Amino acid sequence: MITWRRLPMLGLAVLSACTCVRLAELESNQPDTAPSEAPVQTFAYNCPDNYRFVARLESGNELRLFLPEQTARLIRVPSASGTRYRDAAGLVFWSKGEEALLVTDTVHHRQCRNDPALAVWEHARLNGVDFRAVGNEPGWHMEIREGVSIHLVTDYGQTSQLFPHPSRTDRHDTSPSTRYVARTDGQTLSVLLSPGSCTDSMSGQSYPVKVEVQFHDATLMGCGRPLR
Repeated sequence: MITWRRLPMLGLAVLSACTCVRLAELESNQPDTAPSEAPVQTFAYNCPDNYRFVARLESGNELRLFLPEQTARLIRVPSASGTRYRDAAGLVFWSKGEEALLVTDTVHHRQCRNDPALAVWEHARLNGVDFRAVGNEPGWHMEIREGVSIHLVTDYGQTSQLFPHPSRTDRHDTSPSTRYVARTDGQTLSVLLSPGSCTDSMSGQSYPVKVEVQFHDATLMGCGRPLR
């Protein structure tokens, strides 16, 4: 798996995710599994005490927690209301709607709320995505798995295309950049990543990379950041 330290010219800093939820982004946090399989969903919680964590629902009976201090796997247990999970060490996660309670051996983190926009980015990261970008007019998003594929979703989630095995070229001169080119079914996708502050036109969120996508004789402009 790539680490983005391989791209020092980009200066790719990790920033917080977009605070605005696009339809296309929401769709990207939905399971890729068949209807008969258990869905995989990701939630990003912010608590009033400034504690933050990620919960990954991998099946109806198992939940993975990504905490600042540890990663844990919990099993679903009976609950009078909401959904409750715990592990053998006594770690407890209880959720109802968008709100959750996390109980560790020392602290109760109460009234933690899911941030759907941030959850989209965490979902992509846990799915093995190395770089993610978003844009508007019309809404689109793109996910790059280094050396594996580029997934482009356009028209507010209505159009989706997967480009396998993208090639990559790094430019190290006075205008450093990274370009990916991929082809499938006679179609060519070109993606240019350039370092520099980029502001999402819908949310006002800042990102460290400017993104230009050329596809179907059209150019999509947006912003992105690495997830690794």
